[in-house]
Amino acid sequence: MTNVISLFNQAGGTGKTTLAMNLGYSLAQRGHRVLLVDMDPQSSLTVFMGLQPHELENTIAQSILDRAPLPILHSIHQMDLVPSNLTLSAADVRLATAIAKETRLKKALAPVEQNFDFVLIDCPPTLGVLSILSLVASTHILIPMQTQYKSFVGLDLLLGTINELQQEGVASDLKVAGVIPNLHDRTAQGKEILQAVTEQFSGVAPVFLPIPRAVAFADASMQHLPLGLYDPKHPALAVLTAVTQSLESL
Repeated sequence: MTNVISLFNQAGGTGKTTLAMNLGYSLAQRGHRVLLVDMDPQSSLTVFMGLQPHELENTIAQSILDRAPLPILHSIHQMDLVPSNLTLSAADVRLATAIAKETRLKKALAPVEQNFDFVLIDCPPTLGVLSILSLVASTHILIPMQTQYKSFVGLDLLLGTINELQQEGVASDLKVAGVIPNLHDRTAQGKEILQAVTEQFSGVAPVFLPIPRAVAFADASMQHLPLGLYDPKHPALAVLTAVTQSLESL
């Protein structure tokens, strides 16, 4: 069975795009077939993977809005990619009156899903139609967060959204794969928030070891490389490997 995992937090700045690329690469390194899907009109994942969004004629937008086949770009750092560009920003308006719009991404993935072990969806940092489409298409949600008070407070809203989708039956089987404390600063607040998140999710989902804030992630993204290729000995890779092993056991 293919694991379709949305990386989502309605708070911005949690590093979800960087995590999507690096977790995808870690999974690919362990022999898994990985598809990355960029569902953010800002197209950061597409850019990080070395593409120019404005030069792309076919993106996820055509699949969502016009039901075109997924435009899969193959073998970028051992991963496949469905790219995005600003055309996707029309989704809110174009799908406003569409019937069963919540299933558009799920139906687009269906013909190719069996070709992959993992599909990682990089969601926009807002609880709009594109994030709903992503969550409905997913078997699991992976929650990146900063160990800061603002990010912690937003978790209740996120959990409420997941519960509502489950209760309404549009994503009844959606499970929480875990929380990744990202961009972690070893401050008193950071330690306090990390402890609070661990207690909040006790018995619900794993809270992984924190990934410290490191300029190497940004440098690697600027070079359009996963961290494992840019700096194979970076200590953060051990945490990414631990998350990867957990995803393998879903």
